[in-house]
Amino acid sequence: MQERSSVAELAGILKAELHRYSPGEKLPSSRTLVERHRVSPVTVTRALALLAAEGLVVTRPGAGAYRTDPRTAAPATGDTSWQELALSADAATELVPRAVDASGVLVTLAEPPTGTVEFNGGYLHPSLQPERALAAALTRAGRRPGAWGRPPVDGLPELRAWFAREIGGGVTPAEILVTAGGQPALTTALRALTPPGTPVLVESPTYPGMLAVARAAGLRPVPVPTDAEGIRPDLLEAAFRATGARVLVCQPLFQNPTGTVLPESRRAAVVRVARAAGAFVVEDDFARRLVHEDAGPLPSTLAADDPDGVVVHVCSLTKPTSPSLRVGALAARGPVLERLRAIQVVDSFFVPRPLQEAALELVGSPSWNRHLRTVAHELKNRRDIMTAAVLRHLPELALPHVPSGGYHLWLRLPDTLPETALFHAALRAGVALAPGRPYFCAEAPAGHVRLSFAGVAGPAEIAEGVRRLRTAIDGLLP
Repeated sequence: MQERSSVAELAGILKAELHRYSPGEKLPSSRTLVERHRVSPVTVTRALALLAAEGLVVTRPGAGAYRTDPRTAAPATGDTSWQELALSADAATELVPRAVDASGVLVTLAEPPTGTVEFNGGYLHPSLQPERALAAALTRAGRRPGAWGRPPVDGLPELRAWFAREIGGGVTPAEILVTAGGQPALTTALRALTPPGTPVLVESPTYPGMLAVARAAGLRPVPVPTDAEGIRPDLLEAAFRATGARVLVCQPLFQNPTGTVLPESRRAAVVRVARAAGAFVVEDDFARRLVHEDAGPLPSTLAADDPDGVVVHVCSLTKPTSPSLRVGALAARGPVLERLRAIQVVDSFFVPRPLQEAALELVGSPSWNRHLRTVAHELKNRRDIMTAAVLRHLPELALPHVPSGGYHLWLRLPDTLPETALFHAALRAGVALAPGRPYFCAEAPAGHVRLSFAGVAGPAEIAEGVRRLRTAIDGLLP
């Protein structure tokens, strides 16, 4: 948060000083700006990039930054009101409207105001990301022969082989498609497996991004209730029978948002029920590399124990590394693989080769396992600190499950504490959280919030965020 603030502040100062320079005149050197404003070279570079994006300066590598000619004519204001009719004209004929409410996704992606404690994050804090290892991997990748050439459509063979080994079982490299992260993989899977207008079964609650993907594809999400052990096979069987659905999307490991792990008995039952219904299971294995230090041995993937091609497996390197390392995989057996491949090719051609090469360099380096051990240790510590703080200072919020993986706690609100009111009161108090309503595709049984402990700087910020949340709650309760 401090770095973002410094960049914005320096950009504002430099913008205010531009009148001192004539068009084409050179601004002070980066070294001068670093010394004058007591900021880092990175801050100077990013501040100048902001001015360049606004067309106020132009940067010339090795030469410096120069003021550009000022813009005099404002662009003409158009009339876009016609789009309202154009976008809604086909709504009456759509079985499921394709208009998407992305608020549940944006709340975890948008940057809150400076100084806000970010309990709404969906990624590791920069201090937990392997930035040096990523930089080194990207540098080495850029030097590989052919690194900037066109990659194979399905992905680099070595990377497909790595993903196949990670997924386990009998999955082979030939059954892997490299994707631009987990979200595009889910999009491809849902578009491939079921046509618009049909139902898709989802856990309730579930990840808002998946619900948005389903609705954007014209599908109708149907909730299947979960309990302390995850999705219930008996209710899943009833849902397949009642709806005729041919797809279930689930997260068997550290489910988002509940954090539950599907036990062995239910894992086999879920696949068996889907197979009997002639349906696919999309396994979103997003959190396997976010395991906590005290979790113990992890269950294998559903795909590893599925020789019949019921499971379409989705995984990604993004969550345990960086939001910008958007490299993931789809794994599938049988004729469905060709349909998945065709849709991915039409949508994106391929994942950029430098990213794939960098991913290979990263996971093949000694720093990879060290990073995973560090993340497992840090997430466990932060989970314990947040859990203790919530139980001590926020006793009104029920914590039904303490997860052993993932990056958040899922809390139930008392009936006297409205979810929307808490969300806004928390923002006013300087803490951002994720409201629970977007995690339900039907009526929510109660108010909830999701608090992330991975997107903050450390224990002190967790304590401060809980203190601010206590203040927000005190202002709402009678």
